[in-house]
Amino acid sequence: MASLVYFKKLSEQRDAIRYSFGEAPAEMSRTLTMAIAARTSKPDDGDLDYTFLKASRKINSLFEERNEWPERGMSAS
Repeated sequence: MASLVYFKKLSEQRDAIRYSFGEAPAEMSRTLTMAIAARTSKPDDGDLDYTFLKASRKINSLFEERNEWPERGMSAS
């Protein structure tokens, strides 16, 4: 069974970036905040579930690849 997560940048400040994320492009109702310097994230709703971890890891992976924070993306496994 495939697992999908989509994400999209909502805002960027000097020290943090907020992303929306979810299991479908039309269902990205959750948000996470990425601390830029530490490259760590937290779910804004406090729910550290698989969908959050998948989105956070993909965002960090794309940053490592491109050396810039992604505007949007998805992860499938």
